[in-house]
Amino acid sequence: MRKIFVALTVLLCLLTASTVLAAKSADEQRAEIKVLHDKALKNLYEKFPNANRVIQKCYAYATLSNTGIKLGIFGDAHGRGVAVNNTTGERVYLKMAEQSAGIGLGVKEYDLIFLIGTREAWDNFLAGKIRFAANADAAATDGATGGSIEGATYVAPGVWVYQMTTKGLAVEATLKGMKVWRDKKLSPIE
Repeated sequence: MRKIFVALTVLLCLLTASTVLAAKSADEQRAEIKVLHDKALKNLYEKFPNANRVIQKCYAYATLSNTGIKLGIFGDAHGRGVAVNNTTGERVYLKMAEQSAGIGLGVKEYDLIFLIGTREAWDNFLAGKIRFAANADAAATDGATGGSIEGATYVAPGVWVYQMTTKGLAVEATLKGMKVWRDKKLSPIE
């Protein structure tokens, strides 16, 4: 009973935090995302120093900071972040949602750092056309230098991802569906 109370309290806190976020101005939200972006890259580079070189050489990359909760057979995660095109300098603010089904319990905060290798992958990523699914690969070819991307998982043609847990613990065996899309309030289509 105590675990259910704690989980419901955490869920209420998350809902309250998302309501407060909606009240902030677009510039304040972009500034918060910049802090999360810098922190995600710092954590990534501490664990995988070679990732800095890989990110600089890829066509584009994106960071998403997320909070996920898993109670029983249902799970949910939401996040926000920014995609950066290394070729054009364009910055696009993003949202993410994930639903899962399977057995589990826990709450965690985590960062996803996507490596985007081509313009086509960039266009598909921003359009929300990429379907993300789990993959067991621990390393993938970066396509630019012929080296491997240590710690990254191949998720779609031209796209790899690092996942870095920042807080919390979740024990789960799930099937997940994740969608990433442009935040139209922070990055309007011109």
